[in-house]
Amino acid sequence: MSRHSTASRRTFLKTAAAASTAIALPTFIPARVLGREGAVGPNDQIVIGFIGAGGRARQLMDQVPEGGRIVALADCFPERMAETLDQKKQQWKTYTDYRTMFDKEQLDAVVVATPDHGRTLPCMRAMQAGLDIYAEKPLTAYIREGRILADAARKLGRVFQVGSQQRSMEINDYCCAFVRDGKLGKLKKVLAVNYVGPQAMQNFPAEPVPTGGDWDVWCGPTELRPYNGSLRFAWMGWRDYSGGEMTNWGAHGVDQIQWALGKSHTGPVELWPITPGPNGKVGMRYDDGVEVSFELENTGPMGGGIFVGEDAKMEINRNKFATNPPGFAKDAPKPAVQDKWEGDGWIARPHIQNWLDCIRTRELPNADVEIGHRSISVCHLANITREVGRPLKWDPVAETFPEDPEACKLLDRPRREGYELPVV
Repeated sequence: MSRHSTASRRTFLKTAAAASTAIALPTFIPARVLGREGAVGPNDQIVIGFIGAGGRARQLMDQVPEGGRIVALADCFPERMAETLDQKKQQWKTYTDYRTMFDKEQLDAVVVATPDHGRTLPCMRAMQAGLDIYAEKPLTAYIREGRILADAARKLGRVFQVGSQQRSMEINDYCCAFVRDGKLGKLKKVLAVNYVGPQAMQNFPAEPVPTGGDWDVWCGPTELRPYNGSLRFAWMGWRDYSGGEMTNWGAHGVDQIQWALGKSHTGPVELWPITPGPNGKVGMRYDDGVEVSFELENTGPMGGGIFVGEDAKMEINRNKFATNPPGFAKDAPKPAVQDKWEGDGWIARPHIQNWLDCIRTRELPNADVEIGHRSISVCHLANITREVGRPLKWDPVAETFPEDPEACKLLDRPRREGYELPVV
């Protein structure tokens, strides 16, 4: 299949995805079919563009396996892209508007590594352009965004992986299945880190916008405030842009709790504040009675939780675990399997490989968009509980607070004109 054929690769992928709901079609022609057994030719590589050229994006660029080929970057600050090209010793094409990148490049997929508040819109537009998605976590800035994303991915037939790489870690898979299969005995409770929430927005003095930068685009759906480096580079701490550590590390820790409890496609039914304030401790209960308490202060597994069962206790963390009594889990994967996940940059290569594999097979990836949405929804729910300061009942099917219109207002946010989410 030539890159210059009348039917572009993107058109082919889009058609194959639509057809896959009825029959399984291969999305790529393997090299062996073209007489190049054992070779990885251009036709076999998945052509990738990056949206966002900051620190996490740069880490992910280094971890794209051979089956993927980066050809272009898009970022609203040109100096970030220039720094990235210099650091990586690459000559990728650069675009200040990712939509132009969609039009100019024959992409198959994109990695979206923007700040949280600016992630959903490019994901939506990329899916509409026929592209598959790898989106960093936390997936969204508020719950309604996630439902829109997940529904769009299903309707458009896109392969959408969320950057919750612990879903691909063998040790974490083993541990979550161990808990889920009842091997700790009946669960008494789950203890989680009390992740810090976001701060209320502050008014910072205006600073000059870096040359060529588009601050309007960076602010995206949020209020257009004067440029200040404390907003641009410390965005994770501000409510308009993120949910603080509750949606940063919490996205990983809560995801493991959801997985281990067998709740990957649902959520709790009740939440309540344990202590008051924007960083207060929060409790929640699932429909089977299992309670999770965000109460561990300055200690505990940032990437997991402590599962207390009748027979034993298991602490799950990123790529590791411990039990009490020691040695309670006797058939865990060998320590050597952990090595590929160790090193600089929060390793994600096998997780990206899973995404690339699923682009070819059209199967759901390990951290599918619905999983990512449900996990980060729990983090948003914890922050909402802190904000309203009272117990809440949650309907995980309708994704609403029954008979609580005040709390329901926090499920959605107004979007600035020009940055509305498109209708699929």
